[in-house]
Amino acid sequence: MKLLRIGLLVGSLLASCAALTVRAETVNLNFWVAWDPQQADAIAATKQIASFEQSHPNIKINVQNIAFDALHDKLITSIAGGDAPDLSWGLIEWLGELNRMNALVDLTPYAARWPDRAQIYPNALKDVTIDGKLMALPHYLGIRALLYHEDMLKKAGIEAPPKTWDELVSDSEKIRKATGKYGFGIAGTGVRSPQELLMYLAQSNALLARRMSDGKYRNTWGDDPKELANATKVFAFYKELLDKQVIAPEASSWGYEEEDTNSALGQYAMVIDGAWMKSRAEQNPDKMKDVKITAPPYSQKPATFLEINPFYVFKGKHQQEAWEFASFMLSKDYQSAVHQERSPREDVISPTKWGRDFMVLAPTGVGFPPVALGSITRAMEESIGLVLLKKEDPQAVAQWLGKAINKALRQSGELSSV
Repeated sequence: MKLLRIGLLVGSLLASCAALTVRAETVNLNFWVAWDPQQADAIAATKQIASFEQSHPNIKINVQNIAFDALHDKLITSIAGGDAPDLSWGLIEWLGELNRMNALVDLTPYAARWPDRAQIYPNALKDVTIDGKLMALPHYLGIRALLYHEDMLKKAGIEAPPKTWDELVSDSEKIRKATGKYGFGIAGTGVRSPQELLMYLAQSNALLARRMSDGKYRNTWGDDPKELANATKVFAFYKELLDKQVIAPEASSWGYEEEDTNSALGQYAMVIDGAWMKSRAEQNPDKMKDVKITAPPYSQKPATFLEINPFYVFKGKHQQEAWEFASFMLSKDYQSAVHQERSPREDVISPTKWGRDFMVLAPTGVGFPPVALGSITRAMEESIGLVLLKKEDPQAVAQWLGKAINKALRQSGELSSV
């Protein structure tokens, strides 16, 4: 009996030690997000994270919600201080900067053993790859499409939405005469303005910065008269939008909030926008019941902005666990629950217009080059103001922007000498 008691005591002690070992080995991952906790996607994501923790009892996810406008600066400060989170949301525009800071984990070895890789849109993976290395994961896609109020177009005698820039301008003139409202809306300032500009440049075959043979980048508009002419056409298009009253004069100072709100309220007939407008449609069912979705009008070739909201995985002690969590958030179950209408997975597409009609445009999506973009996107925003507010010549603005891009690349050490 004594031996039995001793055996039970030893067994109890071993079990206690095992429990302490499990607790001691629990990995806490700090995950920074910028979501509205009241929105459906954030609620669904929270449930999915709880499910991950249940299936991975050794991993605890500490979610820190940060105001989106503050997220970039907080990340840069944390990296400089050696206290970066394990994972974070972000913008694709930050990829080059974070890579240059040597802050990101090279995910290539992990992705080589990742069965879901084949389900991710190839151009989405390409846009988070630098020099053959996968440096982030596409969290969700903010593909841009033309949203149009069908009733306004029909009232103006227009049976189908415009397919080209010229048709957009001529249709807008008809809409203004028939309805008294502007045909189109833009974001003249803020984060969305350079995104819209990048799309128009891609449609006009004008690369923002070309990767050269030495692996660095250069804007070549000043060296190639044809490419300069293509870039000039873009700024001439902005000028035409204003001169022919396609857009409201105050659109030059609108950010994304004004652009989205005015579209939702039917203040103009058409806008380039994303699937997030579904929430606006739910808030304004009467004003948006006639909204349809199609490809953006183009100049020389179809193209749209492929906004990739990435997961950034930062160097640290828990890279394997961070990869496990990041790849879980790219799983079919997670994406179906959280991002059914904007998933980077080809096998997760909502049958609604907010899913299907956007995702069909994914193959024509383009993104920013993987360079430090802070000064470049500010110059892009300023270039729109030079045309719309200061009425400067489109070719002069294109030349100025090309030089400003190369100046920014020189300052960041990314300018090609070739």
